[in-house]
Amino acid sequence: MVRLIDEIEDDIIEIDDEVSTEYEITSILKKHPTDTLVFTNVKDCDMNIISGICNTRDKIAKSINTTVDKITENIIDATNNPTAITNIKQVGDVYENSEDANLSKIPVLKHYPNDKGKYITAGVIIAKDPETGVTNASIHRMLVNNDTQLGIRIVPRQLYTYYKKAEQMGKDLEIAIAIGLNPSTLLASTTSISINDNELEVANTFKDGNLTLVKCESVDIEAPECEILLEGKILANERRSEGPFVDLTDTYDKIRDEPVIQLTRMHYRDNPYYHAILPAGNEHKLLQGLPQEPRIYNSVKNTLPTVQNVVLTEGGCCWLHAVVSIKKQTEGDAKNVLMAALSAHPSLKHCVIVDEDIDIFDPVDVEYAIATRVKADDDIIIIPKARGSSLDPVAEIDGTTTKMGVDATKSFKNLEDYERVSFTLND
Repeated sequence: MVRLIDEIEDDIIEIDDEVSTEYEITSILKKHPTDTLVFTNVKDCDMNIISGICNTRDKIAKSINTTVDKITENIIDATNNPTAITNIKQVGDVYENSEDANLSKIPVLKHYPNDKGKYITAGVIIAKDPETGVTNASIHRMLVNNDTQLGIRIVPRQLYTYYKKAEQMGKDLEIAIAIGLNPSTLLASTTSISINDNELEVANTFKDGNLTLVKCESVDIEAPECEILLEGKILANERRSEGPFVDLTDTYDKIRDEPVIQLTRMHYRDNPYYHAILPAGNEHKLLQGLPQEPRIYNSVKNTLPTVQNVVLTEGGCCWLHAVVSIKKQTEGDAKNVLMAALSAHPSLKHCVIVDEDIDIFDPVDVEYAIATRVKADDDIIIIPKARGSSLDPVAEIDGTTTKMGVDATKSFKNLEDYERVSFTLND
């Protein structure tokens, strides 16, 4: 089995000073927003901690053998061409250690003083639809309630649907939790695909058909090879208070009653690497937001076939702000694209449309387009009382907000006035 540390292509900063899982590691991670860090001397724990394996677009691009500007194209290709998984191993073939679940052995972080408790932030939950058997893989934050129980925040998507089906059938929902996955499998677990499709088959496409699953012991689940594997069930008809937790916008999410996971077994490699994602850090933003870019791209392409690319910007938490590059064909194209983009990703709050000569991954270039190509009374659209994101601090209590679209494209009336002279110079 290839270990997680062997799949990291970028330089790694190793920290061998003793560190605490309460606040101290968070403080260090905040000083290294784009680095990959490994902590090898964790207080009161024999496991390592790794963080930052997906905290830049370049790292994500490398994990799927592409370039930053081609990430969206590659995600769309993989989701349209999932690969069936044939490599399945038994637990004993992969893990040197198997025992009853005991979270006290895992270096789960408490990130901030007002957090409800310690949170698993990079755990991918594998579950099966209790009716159809279709597998889903998705990342969810999980609060440590005690040594064998977790609280889990679930929003109404695939896992929520599976859980509600099981609950209506009077059953607990069997799950596995994979921690310490390679970056491409993490990316696949966050993609937006049909409820009838399997994210792990998308991961297998990223892995050129080489993804291996492990058959769990106490639940009927096959999970991807990882550093630490937990088995258990989401309990039917049981809720406990969950939160506060720092979410994408670096503000505290609301406290809610959420489902409870009862763990049964755990398996881990010798000297394992526990993956911790810093809440509101780049890794959190990119893994949650970047996979929404293909959905926006596909919707915009139906409106304007000459769309070039889409980015949910890091400054907008990879969730609230987007920039869309188009090859404009007629006046009005940009405004149609604006409406399509805002509809495709309901949490999107502000969207800027630019011409293909603008680098959407460069905020300075995007600001240049806004500065030189926007006439506010003609090019800014305001949409009040639209449904927005629950993570937006200024959203109303009913979930509505005001959205804005900015047409920062050149007008066909005076194209010569927009010529960028520096572009005409030879290197």
